[in-house]
Amino acid sequence: MRTRLLALTSAACGVALLGAAALPASASASDPASASDPASAFGRDADAGADTGPDEVTAAELLAEVRACSRISKGRYRTDSGSAKATVPVCGTRDAVFWKADMDIDCDGRKTRACNRKTDPYFLPETAFQSSRGKPLDSAALPHVVVPGPSKVWDYRQSGLTGGSVVAVVYRDRVRYGVIGDTGPTGIIGEASYAMAKALGIDPDPSTGGAESGVTYIAFKDSRISPIESRARARSRGAALAGEFVGRS
Repeated sequence: MRTRLLALTSAACGVALLGAAALPASASASDPASASDPASAFGRDADAGADTGPDEVTAAELLAEVRACSRISKGRYRTDSGSAKATVPVCGTRDAVFWKADMDIDCDGRKTRACNRKTDPYFLPETAFQSSRGKPLDSAALPHVVVPGPSKVWDYRQSGLTGGSVVAVVYRDRVRYGVIGDTGPTGIIGEASYAMAKALGIDPDPSTGGAESGVTYIAFKDSRISPIESRARARSRGAALAGEFVGRS
């Protein structure tokens, strides 16, 4: 888990500053599948593998496309608030931006059995982007990625990204699709929701889990889905965009 010394202030500010970017409450109803019980959503191996199939883009194919970095950030990010050096750049292609970092666990948003103040000492009942019903996102059920809050280093909004933009996350031989769902400290990168970690086979415990390295995040430009909480739309749109990204179409 990230030692989020800056997260309490940053995440709270993110809600106030970026609330206007949240998806409208008039969007269609939320996915029935986005239950608050993470065990029912992403705790089973069968569901964790739902993003893969014989024709799906592989982790190796995606990683081959992001070997070289054309840096678009003006500087680099730390992976934790206690890191001595900022080592992670944000890189860009024509269709996507990407970064390679660790994964810390975001459990903010809707209070659930997995995500609450007892399980996560840094828990906040808010996310920068909201569901189609105007509620905080459910980090225990929705695979999503946290991007750094806008700063002089990088402003995700200027890269064609917003809440609901589709993201492919690669860890080892797994590819999972989700959305941008929250913002974090302006100087730190490498965080995703409980549900995303679970889907990738990463320990999702917000206090002790996460991955120290080896996670690649690929965010597709101008790819926002609605409603933001639709896991099915994120998967289908992500698979299509990943295919285009690796030159399959």
